[in-house]
Amino acid sequence: MLKFLLIFAVRTAEKSIYLNENNYLCNSLKHDVFMDIELKKDGGFTYLEKGEGIPLIILHGLMGNLSNFEGMFDYFPDKGYQVIMPQLPIYELPLLKTNVKSLSKFVKKFIQYKGLKDFILIGNSLGGHIALYYAKMNPDDVAGMILTGSSGLYETTMSDGYPRRGDRDYITKKVQQVFYDPNIATEEIIDETFDTINSRSKLIRTLAIAKSAMRHNMAKDLTKMTMPVCLIWGKQDTVTPPKVAEEFHKLLPNSELYWIDKCGHAPMMEHPDEFNKIVEQWLIKHGFTLAKQDENKNS
Repeated sequence: MLKFLLIFAVRTAEKSIYLNENNYLCNSLKHDVFMDIELKKDGGFTYLEKGEGIPLIILHGLMGNLSNFEGMFDYFPDKGYQVIMPQLPIYELPLLKTNVKSLSKFVKKFIQYKGLKDFILIGNSLGGHIALYYAKMNPDDVAGMILTGSSGLYETTMSDGYPRRGDRDYITKKVQQVFYDPNIATEEIIDETFDTINSRSKLIRTLAIAKSAMRHNMAKDLTKMTMPVCLIWGKQDTVTPPKVAEEFHKLLPNSELYWIDKCGHAPMMEHPDEFNKIVEQWLIKHGFTLAKQDENKNS
């Protein structure tokens, strides 16, 4: 998705398309209430939080939407986990600080503010890249990672020509290609992508993030990350295709790779039940449960 938006950013600049400035809130957390979860705003942070127990910190992607993670917020709080998702200031940072490194620093400040320890980082797409960079810089803080459709190595461009100005049908087609089932691409998701491409402020920050992601290739760092890593990948992912997952698995020394069939770039969204089952079994296998933690404290 990063390179998909980068292509549009470059071509938009080349064609000098007039872009309207829009007022917006980060597209990941649009509403003050979602399901039965109140959007919290304190300490200079905006975030969702539900449950008590082992922290599962979700890092959303560039075009992430809250509903992408609805399945996790529904399932894991009742299983002894604190599910928490900060709003990443992707479109709010100064342009020169709109990069993977700054977003990782933001996550660190949030974690320190919340006093979180022994946590699992969960990232999709750009969120996975931020998780990887955080783990590189703070390896002792991260108990484990769950990555799905993560950037950090490389992506496909998903581009096949110059779109016409304001061509929503073209955007719709490209967004649908992110998923195995094109019907997953709701009007809301398409509208968000269209809005990003046609907003000057969002567009230049998208370009900055995409360039930053390319600069921060993680290949040389992965072999040094020894914490358990769960890789969950869609077999039909065309953005970060299966060979990317296999390369992550090869380079991450303590990783396990799980496939979900008939699935594209967002397994937690396309197959939430199967995704949650894999996550839960992996957490149990590696002792990331309250019962196991209590056992270790008493031994």
